[in-house]
Amino acid sequence: MEQNTASIDPNDLLIFARVAELGSFSRAAERLGLPKSTVSRRLAGLEQRLGERLLLRTTRRQTLTEFGLQLLEHARQVVAEVDAVAALSEQRQSAPGGRLRVSMPADIANLLLADSLAAFVALYPAISLELDLTARRVDLLGEGFDLAVRMGDLPDDALLAARRLAVFPAGLYAAPGYLAERGEPQEPADLAQHDAVRQLRGNGEPARWTLARGEQRWDGVPAGRASANSPELLIRLARAGAGIAAVPDHFAAPDVRQGRLRRVLPAWCLPSPTAWAVFPGSRLMPAKTRVFIDMLVVALADNGTAV
Repeated sequence: MEQNTASIDPNDLLIFARVAELGSFSRAAERLGLPKSTVSRRLAGLEQRLGERLLLRTTRRQTLTEFGLQLLEHARQVVAEVDAVAALSEQRQSAPGGRLRVSMPADIANLLLADSLAAFVALYPAISLELDLTARRVDLLGEGFDLAVRMGDLPDDALLAARRLAVFPAGLYAAPGYLAERGEPQEPADLAQHDAVRQLRGNGEPARWTLARGEQRWDGVPAGRASANSPELLIRLARAGAGIAAVPDHFAAPDVRQGRLRRVLPAWCLPSPTAWAVFPGSRLMPAKTRVFIDMLVVALADNGTAV
């Protein structure tokens, strides 16, 4: 027979596996939901493309050829993949449950997600949610975490996957009392006459402020007497009059609405950090992780710029 293996259809391997395992064209056709004539025709076509017989058929029985026995091992892999997809579909339709370990910045949890997290716990009683709000960057695989919410640029990691959740515009904020006492900056250069409450980077150094207005740019490290690695604390310090803070707009929004903070240099913007959901990329996503990410997408889209 002439071989044409480049055009082998995986569905034909699936049909062959069912026929071999069930020992009958009729039973295989019933299992697959196909006419018996279709099963016979597809199997004959597979033999023609492979150039060898797979089954020896008589009126009373059928047996596998030596080549058929060898091919059956590969065909069973196709069956296993099909069954895995079916199991995944059933899993997605079932109620999510189990232990869900999540790492995220405390500021995100406390300032933006508290209500959504409470609603999530109520909606999925079969999920045991464990939140790690420490500032460190956890090892998802080594420490058994299902998911992490991370801000900013992500390093390349072949073992992890990520989904962008939202982008958070940011600006400068200060208490009205502080601005009344110290004056209100009109240009970024005026910041040299002010105190800042500064964000600490991972290396312990204060983050630079990079301000943009159209094509104009200003970059500098503001002077300040207080620094912290928590935007939530920076907001509290600014609210108490300790200086000007650079934070995401939606973190400061409640205090702005209540008159406890005011935007400084409102025409100038800071870079907008991106929030990511990061999770193991080498295995199928459990339903518990999927529904948590769905919650994050909705909750953070209400607080940032949806992506």
